[in-house]
Parts: sequence; structure tokens; C-alpha cells
Amino acid sequence: MRFEIKHCTFALVILLGLVLTACQGTIANPPGILLGSPTVVGSLTTEQLDAISTQYGLLALAGTAQCNVTMAQINYQTTGVQPGEITNASGAVLIPGGANCPGPFPLVAFARGTNLFKSHTNADLTDPTADFLMTFLAAQGYAVVATDYLGYALSKYPYHPYMHADTEASAVIDSIRAARLAASSLGLTLDGKVMVSGYSQGGHSAMATQRAIERDNTGEFNLVAAAHLAGPYYVSAALIDGARNPIAGVQEFVPFQITAFQKIYGNVYSQTPEIFNAPYDGYIQNLLPALLDPAMLTSVLPVGTPLEAQHAMFKPASVADLANNPKNPTIVAAQKQDLLGWNPQAPTVLCGSSGDPTVKFSVNAVALDNDFKSRGVSSVTLVDVASEIQQKYGSMDPTTFFSDYHGMLEPPFCIQVARQLFDQHK
Repeated sequence: MRFEIKHCTFALVILLGLVLTACQGTIANPPGILLGSPTVVGSLTTEQLDAISTQYGLLALAGTAQCNVTMAQINYQTTGVQPGEITNASGAVLIPGGANCPGPFPLVAFARGTNLFKSHTNADLTDPTADFLMTFLAAQGYAVVATDYLGYALSKYPYHPYMHADTEASAVIDSIRAARLAASSLGLTLDGKVMVSGYSQGGHSAMATQRAIERDNTGEFNLVAAAHLAGPYYVSAALIDGARNPIAGVQEFVPFQITAFQKIYGNVYSQTPEIFNAPYDGYIQNLLPALLDPAMLTSVLPVGTPLEAQHAMFKPASVADLANNPKNPTIVAAQKQDLLGWNPQAPTVLCGSSGDPTVKFSVNAVALDNDFKSRGVSSVTLVDVASEIQQKYGSMDPTTFFSDYHGMLEPPFCIQVARQLFDQHK
């Protein structure tokens, strides 16, 4: 929505509760404006939060909850892929409270990992990511805002631009703006400090966010620390390596990336059978994120080992081209999302695990750390939590250990590393 202001030297426009002032020009809704009032989802006491940590076997790692936590859902304006494209995204705000937590609080902007279901929202008291954010961060005195990204939950964007660095960053940055606008109505007092973090896809999103803030928004945000957790920061190299050495989840993550790049750039393939085998070529283009329930989604994707799943889903020639052709359209699109060649300013942690079977530590975190060091960057610390994961979970059934490693076993250890950094700058 736009207002044209003519024949005036001064105009006051009240737009969705935001007062804008302009002279002789055009005013558009600013990014991050709230679209409606925040909706409180529910609250948990310190006792309930400790019970969640205990249920996961993580009370010693998370620490005893110091604050009650209230969760709210926000809906806010943000930008789409194409220049000038305006849309919306939703997200969760976590508000610490109770006698021990009067505030004001620093604000952590957190980006979650890949989710395959379109209805997913972080504003869900039963969601595992929300559990970790509540127990490790909000219950310890951090306000948190966690975007749902474009194309999920309340967002009306027609698809999710998966692994697209610019819109990941804008969704996170606009969530910070929206959380600030929502704070007073939620009884949340912020101290002005901003921290960014994210896991898996969210690690890539958080790093893209830090890069954008330090390049474009230093006057707006006091970014004091950043923690990027198990992220695929070197997107093109990860795809090339994954074509040669298939990762756990190849039948989900790789088609999600390829079809998203096609929707973003329009030149990755002419028809799906160029890349995908039948029957997947008939429906993969618009499958993810899915409207199906988990059991139905599993039934329409290949199973087996990563190599078996890759062979079932992808044409051999397309895999070979992905692995060996530097001009492969998917690789060219992925290179635009690579996060090399910039210099982080705020204290930054890269956390991951050398045992991760999905987002390979050497291809991503180690490569980025080496890239930063090659230019003399001293603000970045690399942390490998493989030994901690092995010590706690190494006796698990090997199949479960492998399948749960990236999605459930690794996140709490890296979120704890993030909190250790944030505690130094709180």
C-alpha cells in the first residue's frame, strides 16, 4: 500500500499505527512494520521450563531457568526476492519475566533450521526449536525474536526462497524491527543490544544477517555479538561435495535448494525431468515446503542410505554435472549465496561438529574460518562440539545417532556455545 502526497509542503500520515512524516514525495510502509497486534500464545514458568530441559536430558547444559517465558506471535512486513516486492512474514517473540528478570533485556534474533512443512511456526510452545530457545536463552534473560521466513506460517509469499541469502537476511532484520515495535504492547523492555544466531539453514541466515547489518545498518542496530551454528555457509561447495558424497537428507535438502533457485532465477532447468527421475519429476517443483503431513511427505520421497536416495531421485547425468561443471546453473545460483569474502566486525562464533553427516564442518565452518583468517580477521572463533556430542550420545543406537545427529543432538551444544558468547556481551 502506498500513499501519494501532492500539493503539500508537510504531511502527517498515520499508517497502521506508525506515524510517518514526508515532504513532496511518496511514502511506503517501512520494512518491519507490524501487520496487526501481537498474539500471546502462552507462558511457561521456570518450573515448567526446567521440566522441558529435564525431558531432553539437558538441564545441566541449559542451566536452571531464571525467568518465566511468555511467547507471542507477530506478523510483519518484509521484502520478497524481486526488487520492490513487498510481502509479509511471521515469527515468535519470547519475553522473559518474573521477579528475577525485570529487564531491560538484550534481543537475540534467531533463525531456525530447515523445516519441510509450510504451516510450521516458531510461535509454538511444543516445537523443539522453541524449546531450546526458551530454555537456553529466554529463561536466562534474553529476549528472542525468531522469524518463520518467507513462505511459512502466516506469510503469504507464494514459495520459500530456500538458502537465498538476501531474503533470509531481510526476514531476520525486519523481525528485529517488528519485535522492537511490538515490545511495549508485550511489556518487554529492551536494552538496545542486538545479537544474532541461527542453526543449520539459520546459521546461513544469521551470517547473511550479520553481513547485511554491518554493511548497511550499523546506525540502526547495536550488534554486539553473533553466533552461527552448523550452517551451510559455503553453499556452492557444499552442493558440489554433496553430489560426490551424498549427505543425510539429500532427498530433502537438495531438491528444496534446486527448485527454490529455479523459482528465484528461472534458469536452473527448463523442465524437471532434466534433473529428477520419475515419479519425483512430476511433483517435486512445488512439493517443498509441504502442505502434506509428515507421514505423507515421507511416502513421496525416496528412502534408504544417502547414496541410495540420491540414485533414486536424481538423473545420473545431472548429479555428474552438479559435481563437475562450474557453470552448472544450480552452482552458479548457489555461488550468489556463498558467504565468503567479507570481514565480520562483532565478536563471532562459528560452531559445528566434525561428526555432522548433513552440514559438513570442513566444507562450511572450517572453510569460512580459513577465509576470514586469510584476510587477518581476528573477531571469529571456531568451535567443534563433536567430542561433547560423542560423550553424551555415543552409546545410542547407531542408526538413531546418525539420523538425529544434525537435527536434535547437535543443536543444544551449539546454542550453549552461542549463549556463552552472548553472556560476555550481555
